[in-house]
Amino acid sequence: MTFPRLRSVTIAAAVGAVALLGVLYWMAAVSVHAPPATLAALRLVKPPKPAPAVVFTDAGGSAHSLSEFRGKVVLLNLWATWCAPCVQELPALAALQKGLPRGRFIVVPVNVGREGGIGQDFFKAHGAGGLTGYVDANSSLFRAFGAYGLPMSVLIDAQGREIARAMGPADWSAPDSVEYFKRLSGS
Repeated sequence: MTFPRLRSVTIAAAVGAVALLGVLYWMAAVSVHAPPATLAALRLVKPPKPAPAVVFTDAGGSAHSLSEFRGKVVLLNLWATWCAPCVQELPALAALQKGLPRGRFIVVPVNVGREGGIGQDFFKAHGAGGLTGYVDANSSLFRAFGAYGLPMSVLIDAQGREIARAMGPADWSAPDSVEYFKRLSGS
């Protein structure tokens, strides 16, 4: 091989290596990494699966579905007013939402098995005034996700796929937790 040809091959190999490193860096930045210790309850779902198309309502009775939030990372939190651990984690969920831009990440708290809406007064009284409440009066979300207890939180990526879930409460507002969700949502 001649010197000019060897130099061309070397340059092509270097460019290819840099491109490969760029792709690997991008994949690492957008993939779902293991959650921090503060989110020990959050277990990755592999492979990701489509979130069910189930209807739930807001406090005013208007129908909503998870597809409305496509393009955002969603933390769906199934809870109930009678569930003490559920109510206790509401302030942490509100703090998490406050720390992330709603354009990229949203906490969707859905009260399971209750007729009528939960108004802002309830959230304010429990230190979670920044959240918007929803209701799953017939427990369809609860059944569709195969839940067997409350609270249950489901992490849904911007493409509408379940990527992780937590059974029981978690430390949503811990600094490590907030950083995890910032990285995950590209915030």
